[in-house]
Amino acid sequence: MEYLRMLLSFATEDEIDIGIIEKFFKELPEKAWNLGIRVLLSVIVLFVGAQVIKLIRKIIKNSLKRGNADKGVIQFIDSFVKAALYALLILTIASGFGLDAASILALLGSAGVAIGLAIQGSLANFIGGVLILLLKPFKVGDYIKEDGGGNEGTVTTIELFYTKLTTPDNKVIVLPNGTLANSSLTNVTACDSRRMDLLVGISYESDIRQAKEILQQVLEEDEAVLKDKDHFVYVDELAESAVYIGVRCWFSMEDFWQGKWRVTENVKYALDEAGIKIPYPQLEVHWEEKQDT
Repeated sequence: MEYLRMLLSFATEDEIDIGIIEKFFKELPEKAWNLGIRVLLSVIVLFVGAQVIKLIRKIIKNSLKRGNADKGVIQFIDSFVKAALYALLILTIASGFGLDAASILALLGSAGVAIGLAIQGSLANFIGGVLILLLKPFKVGDYIKEDGGGNEGTVTTIELFYTKLTTPDNKVIVLPNGTLANSSLTNVTACDSRRMDLLVGISYESDIRQAKEILQQVLEEDEAVLKDKDHFVYVDELAESAVYIGVRCWFSMEDFWQGKWRVTENVKYALDEAGIKIPYPQLEVHWEEKQDT
């Protein structure tokens, strides 16, 4: 009797298993159809959402431009809005597949410590970007030198986590905002004008007064030298083999390098025409011949 009961129980289990399998295959086409519709709707939502995000970003950027906001502020806010809206779009699509957005956020919250440790560098860069926009040590278009790593270039974009520089030879340097916010840097173009200091060595046999007059004339004749700022020539040092004369003047920021190179070249031409020597290191050898006695 017990053996018969066991056979009946096994038969019942097999029938149940067969019933589950049959039910699964019966419902499979409907489930596949529903999944396909969800995937198609998700693609449509993704496409439409991306276009809406573009439109929102465009409206925000135009509003900030009308408000005369700094270009770096516009770029930073645009990056933040883009990241936030795409995160919201992804959560919306995930909820369409049965994932509860609240559950996802709760899971992320419970794993906050681990996530915080994993993205602490990104958070530091984000906070660094906020500090850069608030304190404004530089803006888009400025030429800066980052003292820590020796990087320098013109600021082209200030984004959510990184700032991009373009070097004079057209290379792009990407620097973390956290690094820029926590290290010293030099903003070369923060002011409208820049001072040029040039040292010129002349020989001790040359006339210092004449040399100073010639160098002063070079400054007076250069159109890019700012005449409303101090520009003068002075004796800087009486060195071992030369008298060093300093040449000081100011250029507007956009004329600085061309002006510096031009004045340096014209100084050489003017001193050569006046016969004033610019000394250079020389080695004198004295030969004494001893006579036999």
